[in-house]
Amino acid sequence: MLRAVVSSPVARQLQEACRKPLAAACASQTKAFATAPLPAPQPDAKALYSGIFINNEWHKSTSGKTFQTINPATGEPIAEIQEGGKADIDKAVKAANDAFRLGSPWRTMDASQRGYLLNRLADLIDRDAVYLASLETIDNGKPYSMALPVDVKGAANNLRYFAGWADKFHGKTIPMDGSFFAFTRQEPVGIVGAILPWNFPIMLLSWKLGPALAMGNTVIVKPAEQTPLTTLHVAQLAKEAGFPPGVINIVPGFGDAGEALVQHPNVDKIAFTGSTEVGKLIQAGAARTLKRVTLELGGKSPNIILNDVDLDEAVETAHFGLFFNMGQCCCAGSRTYVQQEIYDKFVEASGERAKKKTVGNPFDLGVEQGPQIDEEQMSKILGLIKSGKEEGAKLVTGGDRVGEKGYFVAPTVFADVKDNMRIAKEEIFGPVQQIIPFKSIEDVIARGNNTDFGLAAAVMTKDIDKAMYIMQSLRAGTVWINTYNSLSVQVPFGGYKHSGFGRDAGMDALNAYSEIKSVICKVPQKNS
Repeated sequence: MLRAVVSSPVARQLQEACRKPLAAACASQTKAFATAPLPAPQPDAKALYSGIFINNEWHKSTSGKTFQTINPATGEPIAEIQEGGKADIDKAVKAANDAFRLGSPWRTMDASQRGYLLNRLADLIDRDAVYLASLETIDNGKPYSMALPVDVKGAANNLRYFAGWADKFHGKTIPMDGSFFAFTRQEPVGIVGAILPWNFPIMLLSWKLGPALAMGNTVIVKPAEQTPLTTLHVAQLAKEAGFPPGVINIVPGFGDAGEALVQHPNVDKIAFTGSTEVGKLIQAGAARTLKRVTLELGGKSPNIILNDVDLDEAVETAHFGLFFNMGQCCCAGSRTYVQQEIYDKFVEASGERAKKKTVGNPFDLGVEQGPQIDEEQMSKILGLIKSGKEEGAKLVTGGDRVGEKGYFVAPTVFADVKDNMRIAKEEIFGPVQQIIPFKSIEDVIARGNNTDFGLAAAVMTKDIDKAMYIMQSLRAGTVWINTYNSLSVQVPFGGYKHSGFGRDAGMDALNAYSEIKSVICKVPQKNS
């Protein structure tokens, strides 16, 4: 049964399993993927929606084109999806523009009512959580034991967080020289184009929808062509929740649909999560119409481990920091710098941990690692592994494809990696850990910062003074201390340098979806 009511035993079981925040849910997976009392998955779940969602209605593509979405665990097609293009983006923009016009139900709606609708959408995601997590596992390949408590429950929690801000993010009264009274208003930017990646489809959908809708914008979403299914289901849930027509529109498709969204003169803002290469194209395209842009892009994050750590804990934390979500994380700790005195023991223990990692059917609750997203990504990862071997890095374990069906890559660990090797410079986006020795703190800070990226970093040590010194010296949007991948919707997330600009999550995200209007009133003076 796809839709159990919120008070059902399945829903209560889910809520109990997912009580912890996202950070705790993530961290617990490194210890016991299969111990959480999760509701049984639906490995035979079918996609209920495959069209283009505009004005709360389902449409076929104007061109008549469709495309297949593929199950990465099997390489087999799941469903035929309507392929949106420029004409469909034009229709979606018109719908979003009509919904945003002054006097429309959306623009006249109380801010608290917008919060109610976001909470209602979160409730519906919880109701369909098992189905959505199963669909995400089929479409994306991530283990169900992660998709349910982390991705789906996380998405619902994100929407609830931003629902709370809808009627609380407001302007200021400002003292002003002269006989004037001044105040500011926080007003919506307008029509937001959200372009999503494939690694956390429903989670990052919520990161875009939450602040955009809380601030009163209308939204057009272009999901990644590899993973459109959960986004399309959420569109139907938004209609059921009561969002007016045109407020949320979903146009699946390829790069031409994304380009049309970026270049459309009536789209006011683009919110993008994805590769640095595509982010640069989006920024250039948006410049033609001076769109607001937020970009959360790639990374090559340093994870610095000093010689005073608890070795077992450091190995496990670094393992999770790289291998979480099959290594398909923009903030993955892919450059693991380990101080010389513990380097050999760390390498040996990391290799043993990777060998124990369970790879296989993502619906098996004992499996930690599913497939990579598609054949292209798998081939890229294997090519970079080959380059590591050829450039002289020591292959500790892994290094090959697993099986002949699906896009599985063995957990791979390299040691004796040099900073000038491709695997130490390029974003691999796969289960490949590079362990690099260092001697001094000053040396590792310089090497950690020697990259075009600046999304995340980490340091592990028992010395808080060293931790604080290294933290403030690293140029990264997030720095973890004695943990990794601990994320929560309350905390802003984004990067320095080529990792983008702007922030998702937290109160700071709201600024990117609102404009500040200053209002200045002349105050009449009493006649003498």
